Amino acid sequence: MKNTGIVLKNNKMIGRLVAVGFAGAAFFIAMGWPFFHFIAYAGKKKSKGRKKSSKKWFSLKHTKINHPKHGFLEEYEASRAWCEAQLYKEWYIKSRDGFQLHASYLPAEKPERIVVMCHGYKGTRFGSAGHMAKFLHENNCSLLMIDQRCCGESEGKYITFGAKEQYDIIDWLRRLEEENVSKLPVYLYGQSMGAASVILASGHISGCTELKRNTKCRERISRGEEEYTEDVSSLGNNEETGVYGNAKGVIADCGYHSMKQQLRDIASGWFHLHWIELLLMRVDLFCRIFAGFSMKETDTTKALKNSRLPMLFFHGEEDTYVFPENSRRNYKLCASEKELVMIPGARHLCCSYADPELYARKLMSFFRKNES
Repeated sequence: MKNTGIVLKNNKMIGRLVAVGFAGAAFFIAMGWPFFHFIAYAGKKKSKGRKKSSKKWFSLKHTKINHPKHGFLEEYEASRAWCEAQLYKEWYIKSRDGFQLHASYLPAEKPERIVVMCHGYKGTRFGSAGHMAKFLHENNCSLLMIDQRCCGESEGKYITFGAKEQYDIIDWLRRLEEENVSKLPVYLYGQSMGAASVILASGHISGCTELKRNTKCRERISRGEEEYTEDVSSLGNNEETGVYGNAKGVIADCGYHSMKQQLRDIASGWFHLHWIELLLMRVDLFCRIFAGFSMKETDTTKALKNSRLPMLFFHGEEDTYVFPENSRRNYKLCASEKELVMIPGARHLCCSYADPELYARKLMSFFRKNES
């Protein structure tokens, strides 16, 4: 009886320890939930007939001053009004995870190229990314202005910081090919999260310079044509690579390097928290469980090393939302032809506002160089 009592006592002790362990683990994990929910959750929006939300996105000093409305309100409102006044073709596609995505297509009168415009985090197609729309359109650019998932008229539940947005962009390019019967050159233009998304997308669509000029390249590879043997390894098993022969370049304005680094920068720069690895671990866990992606998938390193599309990087030197070091790092990692333009005095999303002449000149030079 005495031994039985000891065993029961030990079992109770073990049970308590296990319970405490589970409770501690649950508490540890749960502490990351509010942060994950705040940054990634957007609710399952319906693209048609939904009510406008009165909810305002959380705002701090850095989010206010790093927006064109702070210092360039007149120009921002004018560009938005111009965008809203145009007559568009409204396009819809289904994302790979079943959400309806929306974009507005504005053909130029005498088109010479097509620019796919991708806005940033929690933005819309007619927001800050639309500032250069009038200039581009007047300079013979047809525009595909997309609403990223969860934003504008696109459905979605979680913002994935480029992890899934990159494939949405790939699918928009596939839709664009149906319209682009003249085989006009296509450029990917993104701001902030949109910049990271187009960089990530470029890693899929530019396996090699020669292959991407021919949509039947895979057939030629399968037949074992000798001139293509050298480039097979760059294709791997990625069905996107080599398909979009009209893609000519990427314009990445104030893009971040990765979701993880962006959260680190915000923690240290805004809140003076210099070590948040445990929080990031928990956020990554929730990203995997609920949103279906990992933070590693938002890292632009691999795409920058693999992409052979020329890239034009812009960044404001006074950006305290996405630190300028992000574009410097992306520029260094980029293995293709590249140029980095730093704009003195410009904050986040404000490069084209702070120095519109330089911005426009660099854009047109980039187009001419890649179309010659």
